[in-house]
Amino acid sequence: MTTSASVPAGSEDAMARVGTITDRLVEANQRYAAAFTDPGMDARPVLQVAVVACMDARLDLHAALGLQLGDCHTIRNAGGVVTDDVIRSLTISQRKLGTRSIVLIHHTGCGLESLTEDFRTELELEVGQRPAWAVESFRDVDQDVRQSMQRVRTSPFLQHTDDVRGFVFDVRTGLLREIDPA
Repeated sequence: MTTSASVPAGSEDAMARVGTITDRLVEANQRYAAAFTDPGMDARPVLQVAVVACMDARLDLHAALGLQLGDCHTIRNAGGVVTDDVIRSLTISQRKLGTRSIVLIHHTGCGLESLTEDFRTELELEVGQRPAWAVESFRDVDQDVRQSMQRVRTSPFLQHTDDVRGFVFDVRTGLLREIDPA
């Protein structure tokens, strides 16, 4: 399978001709900017929704959810886990930019299912400093979605917690499966 970021197979010479991936992205941006017109939007999402999801490259959230530019705030991290920084982003999204609904999306085959907190110890041994953050690994994706919903619903900083729903995205079928919070 190839993607838009695929690099031609071959020697390092082929890589040198193409440049770095970042070079390719900057060139793509120049082409984009040449045809860009300001859509005249503001930072407030039209649908008043924030989506929290995993950073996995297989998730095309806008396509999967039928969203357009300007419809939502999208917050992504490893696992789509609700961390303190996600609460920070959701708080700003709600209190300053008008969102009222929150959609949480984890997915099948997540890399966090194969990690443990031992990853932090490995990093400490390698670099000489223990990360302050937790890995937030999990074994049961449904339970982790429930935990994320609970973290959102009990945050004192969020004003709107009545419309918080959690899902697991199947990376093989593209379908969402809703998770019962109970």
